[in-house]
Amino acid sequence: MYSAYSLLLTLVLLAWSPSVLLRALRSPHYREGWRERLGCYPEALLSRLQAVQPVWIHAVSVGEVGAASILANLWTARRPTLSLLVSTVTGTGREVARRTFPQTAAVVYFPIDLPMVVHRTLATVRPRLILLTETEIWPNFLHECAASKVPVAIINGRISERSFSRYRLVRPFIRRVLQCVDLFCMQTGTDAKRILALGASPERVNVVGNLKFDAAPHADASSLAEQWRRELHIEAERPILVAGSTHAGEEEVLLQVFSRLRGEFPDLLLILAPRHPERVAQVETIVAGHSLAAVRRSALAQGRDGAKEVILVDTVGELSALYAVGSISFVGGSLIPRGGHNLLEPALYGRPVLFGPHMENFIEASAYFIERGAAIQVSDAADLTRQLARLLRDPAARERMGQAAMAALAAHQGACERTVALLEQLVL
Repeated sequence: MYSAYSLLLTLVLLAWSPSVLLRALRSPHYREGWRERLGCYPEALLSRLQAVQPVWIHAVSVGEVGAASILANLWTARRPTLSLLVSTVTGTGREVARRTFPQTAAVVYFPIDLPMVVHRTLATVRPRLILLTETEIWPNFLHECAASKVPVAIINGRISERSFSRYRLVRPFIRRVLQCVDLFCMQTGTDAKRILALGASPERVNVVGNLKFDAAPHADASSLAEQWRRELHIEAERPILVAGSTHAGEEEVLLQVFSRLRGEFPDLLLILAPRHPERVAQVETIVAGHSLAAVRRSALAQGRDGAKEVILVDTVGELSALYAVGSISFVGGSLIPRGGHNLLEPALYGRPVLFGPHMENFIEASAYFIERGAAIQVSDAADLTRQLARLLRDPAARERMGQAAMAALAAHQGACERTVALLEQLVL
């Protein structure tokens, strides 16, 4: 089955190659990324890797980088000599990882999952341990790790209902692949049951919680909010709605809601952060269609000022901290069936959290926050308008929700300690 998988992946790559070649001709940076994906690294990196045997942390994109950094900070504080190599799949993830992991030997792109590429990569890197964040199942990579006797652990593991359904279609193959993983640190009991149902060995599966609960809240969220207001040229006390990680189809709804709210709250400001920064120009057009004045966050950084109703976040890695400036936060990917996004980031700053009906990828976390009075799930645009208007009228209610959010986070901390304790058994 590995051969069939490799053949299918090769065919997909061949079909994709014309667009890859076109982008490579236009962008030297893109060419550099593809050399790394083929397991070819610069001489400077090779010389660094030859001197160490790193722990390799793989985090697909920005969200996974954040979770992995929490673990890395604790572990390297206890083991200062521990050398790290970090890999990502996306360019945004790579950019954020370079800022987030100052202690790492390097940040690289994850190799294409073909046997020859994976073999070359592992022979070059010579990792002592590999940590795959959330649930990255790359069959050839895991098979080669097992053959090379490199231990592998899944950290902050989760499997959405959608992924679970897909994996079940090829369960016999996935079961063989999962035997190559030495340790599973899963977020919830549901995640553990799903990985067991797919064929993971029970003695290797542990429920440790979500690493993101262990993110340290800012020492003074009020001071951080004031800093952001100065940076973004926002008047003191102006109410702000931060809508993060939005997708196509959501911005239109949010702008309709925002326009209605401005009838009662004319000073309301919307900070809108599309999930994919390359969509900012498209979102800018949608904002203009609502006769609203928008400015890009990067333009504000360059000193631009003036009247504005919408700030469009076109920078990478700032959304988490931007939640601090908001009066209320909305988590995207939830008004449309995308499964939702991380609701823990706004909670870190004691902000009320709202999201739509589609939180399938965060069912337990969203239910927990709702139960604790720390979040509100809305059913549609009309419900979102009602709930936002109620909270904007009632600062005390916002304060109560924010405090409940921070208490909910504190009650579920400890995943990082539990994960490190398990990993120490693999690094002797």
